[in-house]
Amino acid sequence: MASAAEQLAANLNFGAFAKAEELKKRIWFTLGALLVYRLGTYIPLPGLNMEAFGQAFDSQSRGILGMFNMFSGGAVQRMAIFALGIMPYISASIAIQLMTSVIPALEQLKKEGEQGRKVINQYTRYATVLLATLQAYGISVGLESGSGIVADPGWFFRISTVITLVGGTMFLMWLGEQITARGIGNGISLIIFSGIVAGLPNAIAGTLELGRTGALATGVILAIILVAVVVIAAIVFMERAQRRLLIQYPKRQVGNRMFQGDTSHLPLKLNTAGVIPPIFASSLLLLPATLAGFSDSTTLPNWATAVLAALGHGQPLYMLFYAAMIVFFAFFYTALVFNPADTADNLKKQSGFIPGIRPGQRTAEYIDYVLTRITVVGSIYLVLVCLLPEFLIASTGVPFYLGGTSLLIVVSVTLDTVAQIQGHLIAHQYEGLIKKSKLRGGKRGR
Repeated sequence: MASAAEQLAANLNFGAFAKAEELKKRIWFTLGALLVYRLGTYIPLPGLNMEAFGQAFDSQSRGILGMFNMFSGGAVQRMAIFALGIMPYISASIAIQLMTSVIPALEQLKKEGEQGRKVINQYTRYATVLLATLQAYGISVGLESGSGIVADPGWFFRISTVITLVGGTMFLMWLGEQITARGIGNGISLIIFSGIVAGLPNAIAGTLELGRTGALATGVILAIILVAVVVIAAIVFMERAQRRLLIQYPKRQVGNRMFQGDTSHLPLKLNTAGVIPPIFASSLLLLPATLAGFSDSTTLPNWATAVLAALGHGQPLYMLFYAAMIVFFAFFYTALVFNPADTADNLKKQSGFIPGIRPGQRTAEYIDYVLTRITVVGSIYLVLVCLLPEFLIASTGVPFYLGGTSLLIVVSVTLDTVAQIQGHLIAHQYEGLIKKSKLRGGKRGR
């Protein structure tokens, strides 16, 4: 027999959506916040010669700047006030999470529940300000080093640029928190999502234009479309895939009544790390090419030139390192965000156990064993999803927006947001059923 939640989910329709006023307010708030973000990506920094900057950016668009431009929704290309985007906050969050596993005081805060989480979030904000300040100062110095980019170089330009860029990042961080609290979905993820989606029409148009001019054959364009469809299908399947561990709870007596033992499941995602491994791997691999682009290549030794050529986008050595680093970060981040020992302790405190496994240390070892095996599958999936489009990008010259990392982010965020909308609709329908029932609580509420 289907559960009440399943019955409600099966009966979802547009009529139920029209009656969910709270959900509609949340969606409108989310759309308004994302519109504010998109407007900010078109407000340039003061004191720049945008024509000269555009020429300098075009020469580096295949490096790390191109990827950051994709995540920021084109703000780097226009050197807007949101050019840093939300990436300093993501980097700071990962650094703080890493430190919680190393520093005992932070680990204790993590175990304190909501109050400890608030303190850790505050530390994350401080780290974001520090990291954004360093990046903004580096950008200001880099802009001054370009020929004719800055109209009036000097400390006034540097300070104003740092204040503007750091303020933009802090505003985006606040906006993401507001979306999470008052809107639909994860605010930070939706900001990155909207930036990538905003660039997709231009990327598709550019690809079709290459086909029109004859730079790309029709068969190649069809192959790109086919690969994109296959990649999206694989992402949807794998992101929903779980390995469920059976959890049993013993019989318990409350007063004079004996309650039957219950069963539950511990869901382990095949891709626990999410989109973090491809982002970090891409950033690290594109960094040498970007630094080389800003330096004088004629002064570099022969071995450095050969290494940079081998690490060029689409080269075999680049693909090999890219795959290896995705696998490494998949295991690293999974170990960072999921602690089998804590999970085993929580199960033991709740009198839950895995059938055939002794509670405590043996349960932690078993969960770690299962998690390691499914992470192998998850890392292979990430490598395939990210490398197949990379081969097409390298061989055809299609934009970053059609790469595996961007598709992974777009599909993952879409799935999470749709799941939250369905949850709100189910909750709304459940409240409607309670109000219509003849239960005492329903009568009191009317």
